[in-house]
Amino acid sequence: MTKASSSTINPGEAAHFGALAADWWDPKGSSAMLHRLNPVRLRYIRDAIDLQFHRDSSLLKPLAGKKALDVGCGAGLLCEPLARLGALVTGLDAAPENIAVARAHAGPQGLDIEYRNQAIEDFDGTGFDLVTSLEVLEHVDDPRAFVAGLANAMADDGLMVVSTPNRTALSKFLLVELAERTGQIPRGTHHHEQFITPEELEKLLNDAGLQVIDTRGLSYGPASGFALSDNLALNYLMTVVKA
Repeated sequence: MTKASSSTINPGEAAHFGALAADWWDPKGSSAMLHRLNPVRLRYIRDAIDLQFHRDSSLLKPLAGKKALDVGCGAGLLCEPLARLGALVTGLDAAPENIAVARAHAGPQGLDIEYRNQAIEDFDGTGFDLVTSLEVLEHVDDPRAFVAGLANAMADDGLMVVSTPNRTALSKFLLVELAERTGQIPRGTHHHEQFITPEELEKLLNDAGLQVIDTRGLSYGPASGFALSDNLALNYLMTVVKA
């Protein structure tokens, strides 16, 4: 499916990430930072799933019988674990190159994931039990319309998990200046002025008829790597439900 014109997709951002698609699954490639970040994000999401859907933490497939939507899915770094947790997964991304790589990677894994090169506001799917969008809000042209699209896709008793960098001096130094200058993140990936504070994001979510029920920070140490934290200065995750 081709991408319709959209007010939220930034063509330059889509082209930037599309150009990185080929080595998205290389843990030492241009997406290495996401590979290091993913286990921490998955633990947070799993805890949110268990709480929202009253699942036992020992269950291997807590999303069995549930529909999940990952918006800004890249090449499927989150979609594949969600499918292994039992969900019927749909992934949306603005870059057709990412969708092609995602499909090619999922097939040999035996994972039946529906991938679409489509904007959230052009997506007609509804009733998703889990909606995720991680490290995407800082790359869209219209965060308000983007959040409204996420809300429209959610089931009334559904769960949303979003994450994004905070707009602080620390995030500018670590994510924009240091990480890109040292090659840990490809140059041009982040634009500090597009980062969103937790207060700003919560206001957008509230305006879309949603309620934030948990917020956790993501901290980073050279030796320890990424970890959940009470410090929101660098990056943060939010668990969201319908108000």
